[in-house]
Amino acid sequence: MARRKSKAKQQEEFLQGVMGLAAVVPGGAAWYLTNSLKVAAIVAGIGIAVAILILIQVAMAKAERLRRSGIAQIDQMDGVKFEQYLGHLFRSQGYKAEVTQASGDYGADLILTKDGRRIAVQAKRYKKNVGLKAVQEIKAAKAHYRAAEAWVVTNSRYTEQAKKLAESNGVRLIAREELVEMLLAMRQKTSGTDRSGKQSAAGKTSA
Repeated sequence: MARRKSKAKQQEEFLQGVMGLAAVVPGGAAWYLTNSLKVAAIVAGIGIAVAILILIQVAMAKAERLRRSGIAQIDQMDGVKFEQYLGHLFRSQGYKAEVTQASGDYGADLILTKDGRRIAVQAKRYKKNVGLKAVQEIKAAKAHYRAAEAWVVTNSRYTEQAKKLAESNGVRLIAREELVEMLLAMRQKTSGTDRSGKQSAAGKTSA
């Protein structure tokens, strides 16, 4: 079964298509209406310029999104701090999160529980892509901790071999893009809670 393309890859291909259409469609329309190669070239150039401006805006928005997520700070953490931070992150999602001991963790760095469901999680704060070993370890940890699910979470991405092994073994892989989404959701939730608390305090003061 063919694997689904990542969201980032889909966006990249979409933007490449937009760039092509920005030149071909306006230029072709101008050529059809005026039968002038010079006019068609000018219009195509304008279309490309507009597309470039749009791409710049998209890139700036993406950079701002990454800044707000705090992923850059996570990239600088050591492994232990990353595990602790993930515990905080999952607690914000309603999980009970227990960070396992640093040594002899049997392949799981965190144990999550929610609605009677137990999940073994391995955290990988990596600069390179995460490989097969992480999937193999968390699969074994799932049995050891008698968990219902096994997850690997990384600030990076996964090798194709790791993806295939995870798929055949029912292991969930959370890569950088999904982690950024989770971080943004946590920060938005925290920000909303802070605003709500300040408004409540202001109401009590005025009362």
